[in-house]
Amino acid sequence: MNQLLIIEIGRNALLTVIKVAAPMLGLGMAAGLIISIFQATTQIQEQTLAFIPKILAVLFAIMIFGPWMLNVLIDFIIELFTNIPNYIG
Repeated sequence: MNQLLIIEIGRNALLTVIKVAAPMLGLGMAAGLIISIFQATTQIQEQTLAFIPKILAVLFAIMIFGPWMLNVLIDFIIELFTNIPNYIG
């Protein structure tokens, strides 16, 4: 196993993690932005107001994108396990 192969496996793992986390982070960020605009408009400066909508947005993203995220992770694991003989030899 050479260094380029290890770097390629690590690169694929990082890209998979980014791909899987993107929907949850995106919806959480959008919910935070909407709450921040609402707080700035109404001049409500309550710090805890943004937590519940962000949590709900992340849970919504998990419910909607969960099967897709699981398929992406399974595909990565299957590819990794299938290529174990190539990594050793």
